[in-house]
Amino acid sequence: MKSFSRHIPLVLLLGTLSAAVPAQAQEFKAGFVNTDRIFREANTAKAAQAKLEQEFSRREKDLVDQGNALKTATEKFEREAPTMAESQRTTRQRQLVEQDRDFQRKRREFQEDLGARKNEELSQVLERANRVVKQVAEAEKYDVILQEAVYINPKHDITDKVLKALNAANGTAAK
Repeated sequence: MKSFSRHIPLVLLLGTLSAAVPAQAQEFKAGFVNTDRIFREANTAKAAQAKLEQEFSRREKDLVDQGNALKTATEKFEREAPTMAESQRTTRQRQLVEQDRDFQRKRREFQEDLGARKNEELSQVLERANRVVKQVAEAEKYDVILQEAVYINPKHDITDKVLKALNAANGTAAK
């Protein structure tokens, strides 16, 4: 319901605009950009993803290695526990719990850091894409460009134009 009510002002605006434009006046021109496709297909988005992978791959590998070492140590403890002295078993169990706590903390920090960096990179991609959308809209005289909609007729989808312009702009910026 909340999502539906968010779109009511837009529907009213579009209805008002279309009713206010006389039949002989210039036609109302609307377009749509699929931001999910921009994030998947734009060269800047792909470069951002590669940058993130490079930046976080070592930490991810360290976490995987630490998780595997903890799993191996736990399995070893479970095999040897019946033959251990009570004090030795308790000490070893405490060590494993502490190692697991440390591993969980590092994994949580990794996820938080990765999420924050991903948001930073995607916001930069979106900022560039929005500039290109504005350029395309002005050049082709669009009245409105939407980024979210329940349904869009494919003839109004300008995502390909935006991707082409964004990739071209990125190519010239890289040179």
